[in-house]
Amino acid sequence: MRKADVSESDKSLLRSRFRSERRDRFIEESWLHILDAAEFTGASYVASYYSYGDEPTTADINAELIRRGVRLLLPRLLPDKDLEWVLWDGGENSLATHGKVLEPHGFAFQELSAIQIVIVPALHIDRSGNRLGQGGGSYDRALQKLTAWKIALVHHGEITNEPLPLEDHDQRVNAAATPELIVRFSGV
Repeated sequence: MRKADVSESDKSLLRSRFRSERRDRFIEESWLHILDAAEFTGASYVASYYSYGDEPTTADINAELIRRGVRLLLPRLLPDKDLEWVLWDGGENSLATHGKVLEPHGFAFQELSAIQIVIVPALHIDRSGNRLGQGGGSYDRALQKLTAWKIALVHHGEITNEPLPLEDHDQRVNAAATPELIVRFSGV
């Protein structure tokens, strides 16, 4: 499906299916290998997320980035469902519960052009770098404002040959990572 023939119900059906498949095959694994990618060399500002549930875990990635002296930013959801980025020191006491997720306390980071890499969650990625998220478009709006290299974390079997349904606001990622490999997408 391409932009012309997609509806939100198409995406909702896929999200339900992909969430169920993820729950059925979930295994706790590490994506720490992404930090060996050339794009991370010399990066001083990286935006990530604090994973929950059966999302690919970011705990070890976030801890290692902070250990390396990288300025790590986490998203915070605003009332209008947009995201803002907040510098995070790695301390759990500087996080607050918002629904199912933990979000950082502090001031919104204003220098978005300083962010060199953004690590994003995804339910599925197609071979063109199109990402299906949880719905709501928060990450799509946030990614639109960034010039950073974008890498999505997915589990085994969540990179698909089938094109995902797209809408005009959907943002592609430059790469996707499973626990074993990084797939880079051309033309992004």
